[in-house]
Amino acid sequence: MTQTTVTSRTITTTTTSSGLRSLYLIRVAFSLIWVALVVTTSASLVSTDRPTVIAAVLLVVYPLWDAIATLLERRMADTGSTDRFGTTNMALGLATTAGMITAVFSTIGTTLLVFGIWALLSGAIQLVVAIRRRHTVGAQWPMIVSGGLSVLAGASFAAMSASATSSLSAVAGYSAFGAFWFLVSVTALSIRSRREKR
Repeated sequence: MTQTTVTSRTITTTTTSSGLRSLYLIRVAFSLIWVALVVTTSASLVSTDRPTVIAAVLLVVYPLWDAIATLLERRMADTGSTDRFGTTNMALGLATTAGMITAVFSTIGTTLLVFGIWALLSGAIQLVVAIRRRHTVGAQWPMIVSGGLSVLAGASFAAMSASATSSLSAVAGYSAFGAFWFLVSVTALSIRSRREKR
């Protein structure tokens, strides 16, 4: 009976880890494509400019995709007590999407403010979820670092939104760093998975 319980838990953890790795790789690909599109079409837009149609679409899609990815993560991960944080993060992503739809009719500075508040709050949620999940899934230190950096970046975006020289290149850099930490997390989860199979 004891052996069956341990084996079942190991299988669940392995499945969760595999699912998270796949989702994180998808998030890496999305972020890199998003960064490439921002850099090639919208990086020169500064705080006082009005977003172009392409920039507006990119800015609205980003938090929406995060809400969708959070939903997928909740379905594949053994979130347990962290489920309410996933729900909160999804609601935050959808609220930010709605806020961004309004902000893109104003200026880049307004979108940076909305983006900054979202990055700060979602980073805080990611930080809490990763800390709680480290005992069940493990290898969460990259997500802990990423969440902490997101909080700092969000505060920075909100602060720089009033500067006339702020541009969307900062947001592209944020997304690129996010992709990097998701990739590091994939590596950490893979290493942990190999160790558990030995």
